[in-house]
Amino acid sequence: MAKSIAGPEIERLIQLLAKLPGLGPRSARRAALHLVKRREQLLAPLAGAMAEANETVRTCSNCGNVDTRDPCTICADPMRDHSTVIVVEDVSDLWALERAKALNAAYHVLGGVLSPLEGVGPDELTIARLVERVAEGGVKEVVIAVNATVEGQTTAHYLIDQLEGFEVSITRLAHGVPVGGELDYLDEGTLSAAMRSRTKF
Repeated sequence: MAKSIAGPEIERLIQLLAKLPGLGPRSARRAALHLVKRREQLLAPLAGAMAEANETVRTCSNCGNVDTRDPCTICADPMRDHSTVIVVEDVSDLWALERAKALNAAYHVLGGVLSPLEGVGPDELTIARLVERVAEGGVKEVVIAVNATVEGQTTAHYLIDQLEGFEVSITRLAHGVPVGGELDYLDEGTLSAAMRSRTKF
């Protein structure tokens, strides 16, 4: 019985697609088949867009966002409130906050969280650049918007220590009951955080 069902080029496409988040081997095969069937409408434009992105996308030297320019579109936007910097773990978190249109502020992407077990220390993240940005002046508030995990909270405490001594307000995202959430379905940690962070009506 044959080991592969298609030529090496299609097999390579499937293998590469399977490395994308949310796509396993079966989903990758379906996606590859769909692309191959619609070469003119999908495969060729996608290949062109990916080649162009590979040539033009870069990391912003100021905040760590990805864009086709440096500084990125957000950092270069004069309509942004650059006195407020939202610190996030990854670019995907930045994009999520931008979709929510929650705050018209600047950002700083750490590139991960502190995790000694995985060999991620302060030097592997962009913490030094964040401290530089605050030291340069003009930043009045730093919003720590990292995930509510053990590593995220460890990183948050480390950031607070690094920013100590600067005249800057340090805040964090509220933790607790999500909009539309039902108490019966929430875990104990979320309920405890919500109770600790209760506010007046």
